[in-house]
Amino acid sequence: MNGGIIFFRTEALDDVSRFYRERVGCALWLDQGGCHILRFGNLLFGLCSRSATDREGMITFVYPDRESVDAIHRTLEDIAETEPRDNPDYRIYHFFARDPDGRAIEFQYFWDDLSI
Repeated sequence: MNGGIIFFRTEALDDVSRFYRERVGCALWLDQGGCHILRFGNLLFGLCSRSATDREGMITFVYPDRESVDAIHRTLEDIAETEPRDNPDYRIYHFFARDPDGRAIEFQYFWDDLSI
């Protein structure tokens, strides 16, 4: 298997992991005790319990259509920082939010069929 995992430190492992599973729809791919590796389609990312929290970078979740972006926006309206909108520079439809750690998260649809 080829692939990769991006890891983030968190001071609130259980709460942040629960957020991604219950509100975003990620699956717990592997529970290593102090690290939870989550899966969303072909995206793997890990959250590890540490004494500091990573807030740099951004996690982007890709959806198959605009309607799915609108649906997750309705689910996360309380934490969304923007309304879903078209971005012609990148040929995407997207919005931004913050997870419980304050980390930037994006939800988007590519205008072009990229078959990911």
